[in-house]
Amino acid sequence: MDRITELNTEDFSVVVEPGVTRKALNAHLRNSGLWFTVDPGADASICGMVATGASGTNSVRYGTIRDNVVNLEVVLPDGRLLHTAGQGRHFRKSAAGYNLTGLFVGSEGTLGLITSATLRLYPVPEATVAATCAFPSVQAAVDSTVQILQAAVPVARIEFLDDVTMDACNRHSKLSCAVAPTLFLEFHGSEQALAEQVQHTEAITQQNGASHFSWAKESEERNQLWAARHNAWYALLALSPGCKGYSTDVCVPISRLPEILVQTKEELKTSGLKGGIVGHVGDGNFHCILLVNPDDDEEHHRVTAFTKKLGRRALALHGTCTGEHGIGLGKRQLLQEEIGAVGMETMRQLKVMLDPRSLMNPGKVL
Repeated sequence: MDRITELNTEDFSVVVEPGVTRKALNAHLRNSGLWFTVDPGADASICGMVATGASGTNSVRYGTIRDNVVNLEVVLPDGRLLHTAGQGRHFRKSAAGYNLTGLFVGSEGTLGLITSATLRLYPVPEATVAATCAFPSVQAAVDSTVQILQAAVPVARIEFLDDVTMDACNRHSKLSCAVAPTLFLEFHGSEQALAEQVQHTEAITQQNGASHFSWAKESEERNQLWAARHNAWYALLALSPGCKGYSTDVCVPISRLPEILVQTKEELKTSGLKGGIVGHVGDGNFHCILLVNPDDDEEHHRVTAFTKKLGRRALALHGTCTGEHGIGLGKRQLLQEEIGAVGMETMRQLKVMLDPRSLMNPGKVL
């Protein structure tokens, strides 16, 4: 089930089966002048991205998968076929009834099998430029992020990598960036618009002590930078051969991002745990990638405690315990703390109504 069944270039939409991956979709779209923007890093299947509520590096400009799904075809647990927005429909907006499409986005396979997705597409930008810049501290890097967004610079990507991650990426991806808290940025638009965006961004970052600017206009240079960012997981694993990776994420309001990132970096240092921090900071979302000795039970307990504490710190700042990774089994208690008893009961009622025999991914989320 890996066919692209319908492309509506004038309506900026496409219909895909669940086996289509994001790279295969964009390869198919190459000559249409359109592209699918959601980029979680891995070459994920589109309907898998829908089920997990995926997002990634482009979300600050183009939204997450939740913002880019128009319609879904879902096989319900009792075998009925549901078209969440009506069969064949691909409108830009609707006020008709409940948002059934949104119900299945991020449902983690607990409510039905997604067998087709209608997606929103965007015009390929006229020009693209990427950049990296290093900062004297985590605070300075994240302050710059907040100020860039407050200045309404339409940045397409703005990613944070701490010093540990930058060191790992330099080694793994053969970069020569400064080993310091760093922002990776990308801008889309016309040549004239890009010049203004770059000038404005550079001024903001310099006010926060940024250095080691590197602008990449050629596609080969840009691809090298983003390949390094997407391979940060493997770069960090290479720092400690034999260790396993453990990744967790949270998301907070943008205004609270400097506070929680600085606290998390300090706690990571004092805990004795090894790892780095990377983040889609334009969304207030970041990940801790921890390196764990699989034979050390005490270290595993410390990692679990660190993860729970980080989730609760995000909740205390009016954020969420997960911006991307989902609930699964590990964050069910944090979900309850986040949405409360009434929210949990409502979710359970929906689950029982759609899947009374608990056939779909039993035990997950709830």
